[in-house]
Amino acid sequence: MANTYVNNIVHIVFHTKSNGTTILAADLDHVHKYIGGITKNIGGTLIAIGGMPDHVHLLTSLPKTTALSDFVKAIKANSSRWIKELSPYYRSFSWQDGYGAFSVSASVIPNVVNYIRNQEKHHKQQTAKDEYKAFLDACGIDYDEKYL
Repeated sequence: MANTYVNNIVHIVFHTKSNGTTILAADLDHVHKYIGGITKNIGGTLIAIGGMPDHVHLLTSLPKTTALSDFVKAIKANSSRWIKELSPYYRSFSWQDGYGAFSVSASVIPNVVNYIRNQEKHHKQQTAKDEYKAFLDACGIDYDEKYL
């Protein structure tokens, strides 16, 4: 083939540092917009973003020339640096080292978008930890409870 065609749609989840600073509800929308800008600047296409004060969900396409780990690292590093500048409250803010990334079929994108946009409603029924475990279990990923 003369050209490269890629459709890497990924649902990425990352969490604030355990026992650390969370994002104030009033700042969530600003943080999400900033992360959307980072995503665009590094070649991704943001499809949906949402979350809670202690974690973020992104549905995005990955650029064909960027490794997933580099993509997530850039988003987390740049957003963490920016969040720390918002106010003194965020002086000790940081994201956890790890993240979850789950490939998404084009046929279920609308369901994932709906899920991400309704995080507040969803978390009235399930904790972030239980949600994350459910993703890992559904994908058949082995994990150690102490790292959740």
